[in-house]
Amino acid sequence: MAVPVFEEYEPAADCPCPGCARRRRELALRPAVRAGGHPAAHGARRALVLVTAAGVVLGGGAAAGAAAPPAGPFHPAGHGTGDPDTGNPQGGAGGLHGRPHAGPTAGQVSTASLPRRTRADIINRAKIWLREKVPYSMEKYWTDGYRQDCSGYVSMAWGLPGNEWTGSLARYGTRIARDDLAPGDILLFHNPADPTKGSHVTIFGGWTDYRHTHYIAYEQSKPRTRKQPTPMAYWANSSRYIPYRYNGLVTEHTPSDGAPGGKASATAFPGGGHFGPGAHNAYVTRLGHLLVERGGGRFYASGPGPRWGDADRRATQAFQRAQGWRGSEANGLPGPHTWRLLVRGEGRDIAGGTSRSAAVPRYPGRGHFRPGRSNTYVEMLGRRLVKLGFGRHYTTGPSPRWGEADRRNVQDFQRAQGWRGGAADGHPGPETWRRLFR
Repeated sequence: MAVPVFEEYEPAADCPCPGCARRRRELALRPAVRAGGHPAAHGARRALVLVTAAGVVLGGGAAAGAAAPPAGPFHPAGHGTGDPDTGNPQGGAGGLHGRPHAGPTAGQVSTASLPRRTRADIINRAKIWLREKVPYSMEKYWTDGYRQDCSGYVSMAWGLPGNEWTGSLARYGTRIARDDLAPGDILLFHNPADPTKGSHVTIFGGWTDYRHTHYIAYEQSKPRTRKQPTPMAYWANSSRYIPYRYNGLVTEHTPSDGAPGGKASATAFPGGGHFGPGAHNAYVTRLGHLLVERGGGRFYASGPGPRWGDADRRATQAFQRAQGWRGSEANGLPGPHTWRLLVRGEGRDIAGGTSRSAAVPRYPGRGHFRPGRSNTYVEMLGRRLVKLGFGRHYTTGPSPRWGEADRRNVQDFQRAQGWRGGAADGHPGPETWRRLFR
């Protein structure tokens, strides 16, 4: 018996039936031929333009009603099912103001080619559209050149060179765990089977509760840019939203307790000479606190300090081995890669670190948490608050300098313990410290 031959159905350009209209749209969503797409897609896109033009000339006949695309460049888009109230359509890749833009063709975009942004930069850029109440549109472009849909909004906040869509944004970021989310990261749902169904992206603005059940979402959705508490990860398709961190992210905060010149970049590796036998500086203290946060507290009998010791070496080595490194790569001396993973909160934690009571760092005293004080304990406290979901008052993230945002976040944590009055004044005492880090 002859095996039937199945040929791909190519719809007629002028057929008004629902089947042909739908097929023309599916073909138009595919990549261009030069990007590896099917040749029929080019014809479908051309057909969409021709049919639209015919509809205009004829005064809006049946053909125009069957496949009338939006004005301007065509973007893969449709009403999603993410938000039961408004829907969240998403657009396609394109240049600023609709100009041609090749964009990434495959794989991750190199960090070196991306604009450098701090978390504060990203959130502040997101707030611009919020203040200006930018209307939602898949076809229109705001005065800054970015398309006024959800993926255009993220492209603007991250400062990307063009307008990306939900199918390409992941190439500009690194996937992270949900518990590691911090302001400026995104939650992305791309439906590869049908990008027009539910695909959406939001900007993470911080946790609203310590249980991490809700977060502040900055998003471009109908009717305009909005900021609101949102269930983790979204109203629907929650399990399919994936968190990503921008690859061009830099940290703006610096320790100032004894570092050379009073400051040191929180991201840039200070050099191997700052670590090892005989080293005594603020970088050693900072390294120790970062290692404690990642499960290395059991190696410290009295807490991290500025003088390099065997505890620093063993904790560093444990972190390096947790990444799967061996030999000279796990010699207990931090190099650029070790430092970058620690300061960015990336990589694997030290196994078994969180279950040890010794992982609670020593309480440094109330004098470290007063207006105008600047030290690594303040930043360490802030990072822990954010990790536990009590960082909503930070607009630029934890820093070494004690401020009102620190006090209010500590107060939120204290109230979550059921404390009131003077017991929840926002100034960490020994019991607040113990509960934060236990």
